[in-house]
Amino acid sequence: MESQELRKAGLKVTHPRMRILQLLEQAKPRHMTAEDIYRLLLDQGEDIGLATVYRVLTQFEAAGLVLKHNFESGQSVYELDRGQHHDHMVDIETGKIIEFESAEIEELQARIAAQHGYQIEEHSLVLYVRKKR
Repeated sequence: MESQELRKAGLKVTHPRMRILQLLEQAKPRHMTAEDIYRLLLDQGEDIGLATVYRVLTQFEAAGLVLKHNFESGQSVYELDRGQHHDHMVDIETGKIIEFESAEIEELQARIAAQHGYQIEEHSLVLYVRKKR
C-alpha cells in the first residue's frame, strides 16, 4: 500500500521513504519528531541517517503526505495527513499531544470569520494545557 502512496505523491519508491512511511503509519503516538523516527530506525538495524530522515520528511510534507507541526516545545513533529481535520492540545508539562475534534468549535470559527467578511481556507488550533490539580 505504501509504495502506491509514494507513487501517487510523485515520489520514487526508495527504501528510506518506504521505511519512514511505515513508521509514520504505525506511529503511537501519532506525532513524531525526526529524531524519534531516526532512533526507531536505528533500533531496527536500519542504516538511514538523520539527514536522510529530515530530507524525506520535507519531501513528504511538500507532497502532502505528512503534516508538520511546530508546537511551542521548539521541536517539529510530524504526522501522516489522513485527510481528516483535527485540532491539538499540548500538555505544557509533559509535551504530550492530544488530538480532538469539535464541530461546535469549527462552526464558531467559521461564524467569526464570516462576521468579518471572510471564509476560512485553512486553520490550526492548538491549546496549551496543564492538568488540573
